[in-house]
Amino acid sequence: MSKPIYFDNHATTPVDPRVLEAMLPYFSDNFGNAASRNHAYGWAAEDAVEKSRKQIASLVGANSKEIVFTSGATESNNLALKGVAEMYAEKGNHIITAATEHKAVLDTCKHLEKKGCRITYLPLKGDGLIDLDMLRDSITDKTILISIMYANNEIGVLQPIKEIGKIAKEKGVLFHSDAVQAVGKVPVNVIEDSIDLMSITAHKIYGPKGAGALYVRRKSPRVQLTAQMDGGGHERGMRSGTLNVPGIAGLGAACEIAQKEMPEESVRLRGLRDKLRKTLESNLEEVYINGSMEHRLPNNLNMSFAYVEGESLLMGINDIAVSSGSACTSATLEPSYVLKALGLGDDLAHTSIRFGLGRFNTEEEVDYVAKKMIDVVNKLRELSPLWEMFKDGVDLSKVQWTAH
Repeated sequence: MSKPIYFDNHATTPVDPRVLEAMLPYFSDNFGNAASRNHAYGWAAEDAVEKSRKQIASLVGANSKEIVFTSGATESNNLALKGVAEMYAEKGNHIITAATEHKAVLDTCKHLEKKGCRITYLPLKGDGLIDLDMLRDSITDKTILISIMYANNEIGVLQPIKEIGKIAKEKGVLFHSDAVQAVGKVPVNVIEDSIDLMSITAHKIYGPKGAGALYVRRKSPRVQLTAQMDGGGHERGMRSGTLNVPGIAGLGAACEIAQKEMPEESVRLRGLRDKLRKTLESNLEEVYINGSMEHRLPNNLNMSFAYVEGESLLMGINDIAVSSGSACTSATLEPSYVLKALGLGDDLAHTSIRFGLGRFNTEEEVDYVAKKMIDVVNKLRELSPLWEMFKDGVDLSKVQWTAH
């Protein structure tokens, strides 16, 4: 192979050639500024932007006027949370989220705490789902926003979004969802799910990096946001800045392709994912699925491989692009906070691998990845004294280790 097999489609996806084709004219021939309303170049750019709004809105069941363009999901999350916190400050200062949100939400919440907001971080159950009763009990008369991601970026677990939206609506609280991993992979409808604000990005659905959107409900209720970017009043005053027309055209094209191909694509990817899972489980002992398999993205598999050293495992499969359950921070390997929230110990969290399958992956690649994983795990276990003790029937949880 000239380059590694790519199984990290939750991190980013390659641009679909059809998306690139839709973008190219706006780099050269139709290079106008969408805010230039007095000549043909500006009109062509504006037409491309409005077409994209309709393509995105159609995919998620929204009105095109409810789509606000941003630079990506991180900005969309910031605009949603900070915009609501400032606009509704007189009503209250309490926000509810989950402990396993993306850092773009968690770090924004930490910022808002410094500004006087009170944040409730809901824990997860062992299957990766939030407890709806706990959510309901956390709402107070000062609660202004619930922010729960549609699908987790590590374990792929789909939250009960429709039920969360219903609770929020009953209590008169706004509901935001970071839907980056879900849009284009599973059916998402902002009306049916009672979502008031929703973050989207292009590069998770075979579009370009640097282009995203925020859905902002216009009625029942009409959501208002305080702008976080001041300037020329673009995007109905919610997000100033010259629009990234090629990126926006790419985001729209990616959404249109997803809408047409999602039913067939999700079935194919689920088949590949399940084949990978069954092959690994039938050939390896002591492997564990992290998070619910029932409520899960069709292209996600997150597994832990017990009695294997995590770094050695990654080095052994360096011709496969995957994500591990460890994040390198401050020169030390820290286990994933998402896996820790599920109750995993450091040992299992460190040995977890996230397999993110995508549009361009093949069955042959799944076969190769499964065989490689089995070979490497078996070789590493042969070198592991812990594995030997486990095979000899030693209960490692009762071993008294002494430090030297």
